[in-house]
Amino acid sequence: MNATQLDGRKIIAIAFRTLADDYAVTGQIRPAEIPAIVAAGFKSIICARPDGEDNGQPRFSDVADEARRNGLEPVHIPVSGELSTQAFGKFEQAMRTIPKPVLGYCRSGNRAASLYTLLHRS
Repeated sequence: MNATQLDGRKIIAIAFRTLADDYAVTGQIRPAEIPAIVAAGFKSIICARPDGEDNGQPRFSDVADEARRNGLEPVHIPVSGELSTQAFGKFEQAMRTIPKPVLGYCRSGNRAASLYTLLHRS
């Protein structure tokens, strides 16, 4: 699916893949895309990407600040390599407590999807 938001004369669009009514995933988001995410109806974001993974990647704190300014609940669960028990536990807790629906993201969306898939297998 796609979400768009008109920002002045520029249209900002974000593509995402819906996994369930309460969770979708996408690749890296930027602070300027937050209004489109809100327009799509998301209430929270979960970042499964560590800061500094790629050159030019926005810091989570910058995305989180913009998310809060726009009424989204941001959660950072950095996953690098194997999915740890600690990361999974943090994801499980977040999914119990944060407003839904949630947009999970990482570089490609795969780690964010894996967290959700594992939660629903356990």
